Amino acid sequence: MTIATERDLSIEAAAERTGVSAHTLRYYERIGLLADVPRGPGGHRRYGEAEIGAVVFLTLLRQTGMSIRDMQRFVELTRAGDHTIPQRVQVLTEHRERLVAQLELLQRHLGALDHKIGIYRAMLADATAAGGTPTKENHA
Repeated sequence: MTIATERDLSIEAAAERTGVSAHTLRYYERIGLLADVPRGPGGHRRYGEAEIGAVVFLTLLRQTGMSIRDMQRFVELTRAGDHTIPQRVQVLTEHRERLVAQLELLQRHLGALDHKIGIYRAMLADATAAGGTPTKENHA
């Protein structure tokens, strides 16, 4: 078994490892979410642990609904240095608050769906006990 070392991953391997497409990796680099990825002797991108970690975190932000613009702002703050830590905390805290609100809404929707499923299962159980299946006439 070969262990990947610093700068040992091609774009295809990086895509597989992070779960995003090679196109997304190129896009993130083009719009500045990723710093310029170093190139190997043949001119091909070579990804190391730092780039992989960045992509994993960017993917987390994107999958939790952060806009590309907010992701760019966060990355710009990160690159600007440690004096921007308070602003980074603010960006992430605001994103977290939006995520919590979304989770609460989804929990309410899930409860409504569970309730409706329960109604339909009860209707099926009643119909089965009566020797038939629910019809439009006996259950709306």
